[in-house]
Amino acid sequence: MFTIDSFVLHVTDINASKDFYAQTFQCEPKVLSPTFVALDFASNVSITLKQSSALTLSSDVTDGGTELSIPVADKSTFDARFEEWRAQGVEFAQQPEESVFGWNFVTLDPDGHRVRVFTHQ
Repeated sequence: MFTIDSFVLHVTDINASKDFYAQTFQCEPKVLSPTFVALDFASNVSITLKQSSALTLSSDVTDGGTELSIPVADKSTFDARFEEWRAQGVEFAQQPEESVFGWNFVTLDPDGHRVRVFTHQ
C-alpha cells in the first residue's frame, strides 16, 4: 500500500496563494524556496504550492482545477467554518447546501482550486 505525502498545487502567484492558505487554514507556511511552499494543515498530508512558471518538468496544465475535500465533524462545526471564512472574505463558488452525501460548500483559492468542506451530519 502507498502513502501520500502531499498534494502539489500549481499556482500563478506563490505569495498570494501562501497568504490565502495560511489565513484560511490558520497554519504557518514553510517557505522551502522562493517558488515552493509547504503547508501542514492536516494530520496526515500536506499541501504544497509550486509556482507554475518555475516547474521542472514544465507542464501544459493550467492553474486551478484541483479540489481538496475537507470533512468536519458535525453541522455546527460546518456552519462555524462557513461563517468564519465568509467573515475573512473567502470567495465561495457554492453556498452551503444539502446533497446526497450531507452538507457542503465550496470555496476558491486565488488560482481557482476548489476547497470543499462537508459533513455527513
